[in-house]
Amino acid sequence: MYSALIVILILDSLILTAAVLLQAGSGGGLASMGGGAGTETIMGGRQATTLLTKVTWWTAGIFLFLALVLTFMSQSGTQVRSVLEGQQQQQQAPAPVQQAPLPIETQPAAPPPAPPPQPPPNRRP
Repeated sequence: MYSALIVILILDSLILTAAVLLQAGSGGGLASMGGGAGTETIMGGRQATTLLTKVTWWTAGIFLFLALVLTFMSQSGTQVRSVLEGQQQQQQAPAPVQQAPLPIETQPAAPPPAPPPQPPPNRRP
């Protein structure tokens, strides 16, 4: 579905480009506003709507609609909606902390008692 809409969008953009380039210029741009053009440009009558004008408006509307649909389709599946959610997903869960016993301050312990003396081995001559 996504690929088909991309193909339609590309075809629509080609038709829109051709329709805009084939239209005749009206010659009443910003350059004519300074002077010498008369009042026909500012308060002139409305021009007749041609087939190319209608094609331009329709293809522009279709282009914008398809662009919005494709934008929502591409965002809904894989991307997160906020930066904070993305950071939470990227971080792994921290390893649980093992609590070490706290050192207890006591008086120094006495050295361990010396082991009892071993009896000498029995030797018989």
